[in-house]
This record gives sequence, C-alpha cells and structure tokens, in this order.
Amino acid sequence: MNEISRDALWPMLTEAARSALARDPLLGDLYRRYLLEVPDFAGALARVIAETLATAEVTPEAALARVEATLGQHPEIVTAAERDLFALLREDAAIPEPFTPLLFFPGYRALQCYRVAHAWWQAGLTDLASHLQYRAAICFAADIHPAAVIGSGLFIDHGAGIVIGETAVVEDNVTVFHGVTLGGTGKLSGDRHPKVRRGAFLGAGACILGNIEIGEQARIAAGAIVTRPVAAKTTVLGPSAKPR
Repeated sequence: MNEISRDALWPMLTEAARSALARDPLLGDLYRRYLLEVPDFAGALARVIAETLATAEVTPEAALARVEATLGQHPEIVTAAERDLFALLREDAAIPEPFTPLLFFPGYRALQCYRVAHAWWQAGLTDLASHLQYRAAICFAADIHPAAVIGSGLFIDHGAGIVIGETAVVEDNVTVFHGVTLGGTGKLSGDRHPKVRRGAFLGAGACILGNIEIGEQARIAAGAIVTRPVAAKTTVLGPSAKPR
C-alpha cells in the first residue's frame, strides 16, 4: 500500500468500514461501535483498548473513561499507534482492509495496550498497568511488561508468544515476528533485558537474552538464540546465533 498521510488515515478507515458494512451487515454493530460512531482515530483506539481492560470488576464505561483520559493526556500514544498501523499497511500484503489491524490483529492490539499501560506505569499506577498487561496477555498471548521502552512504527506480525521484559528497549521501525522473547538470564535486578536498535528484524521464535545490544538494521533469524551483542547490519542465525 502506498504511503498514507495522517490526515487521510481516518477517512480511509471509515470509508472502508462503510464499504464492509454494505457488503455484509453481520459485523455492522462492530463497525459502528469502533469506527463509525466515533469522531476520530483516538476515539476508535480508546474503545479497542478499553475492550481489553474491561472485566466483570471493571465496567466497560469505567474502562473507556480511563483510557480516553489517558489518551487525552498522552497524544503521543495515538501518534505511535498510527505509525504502527502505517507500518503494517505498508509492509503486510495479507491485510484485506485498512481497519483490519486495529480490529483484528492480536499483535497490533497488544502493542497499543502496552502503550497505555506504560503511561500508567510511569505515573506510578503500577497495579492498573499490571492489570492491563495481564488482560492483554490473556487476550492476545503477548506479554509485554509496561516498564519496557518501545518506539513506534513497529511491525508486529501475529504477536502470539511474544515476551518483552521489564528493562527491554525496542527502538523505532523494528520488525517482531511471533514467538520472539526479549528476556533475562536469571539476574533478579538491574538492567537485564535486550536493547534492540532501530530497524532491526527479529524472526519467529528468536530468543534474545540478557542486557545485550542488537544493532541498527541487524537481522536475527527465526529460532536463533542470542546471548551476545549483534553488530549493526549483521545477520545471525542458528541455535548459537552465528553471523552469516
């Protein structure tokens, strides 16, 4: 898909939803609630995240009010979510409609839940942040610690099985496939998780352990086990993550 401007994104999403509704009304209530009855992308994002936050103990109304307030205080979350969506629309040929990641992609939705949980964690609302982390892990099988530092423009494909630890850093424009672990090596405190630099590629099932750096545009092959730093623009593969 060609590059999309921020101004064009919301009209494109709503027009696609109207066309989908005309083709088949079965999902009409879903399209209306999340796209056609809200004024902008921030409103749609708030409803999607609030759906995950809500439980029998947290009413949908209370969840939505809290998420809307957080997005209002942190517009950078909305900007990052837009950049994540742009990355998927640009790189993933399997997306049938521009709204598909927002409504139906577990990896994308888990990442946006992380962004709100991260804001709460930084504000000292660690219980609330942990609750949203837990809910996202249950709903999407992606466990992202709210204290991790994650950039924008991420391409997260599928999302199932992703684990990102507390002190991990993931910079902008990183690609993360399913089953990736950014974990520790057993150290119980301090800075103990990987630092993934801009534009890196992490293949399916890659296991990256410890406070090590994965350089800019490095490529970690599927299934690689990485316990040493990887230089920028280097490809490593295999159980011992040997350079290619």
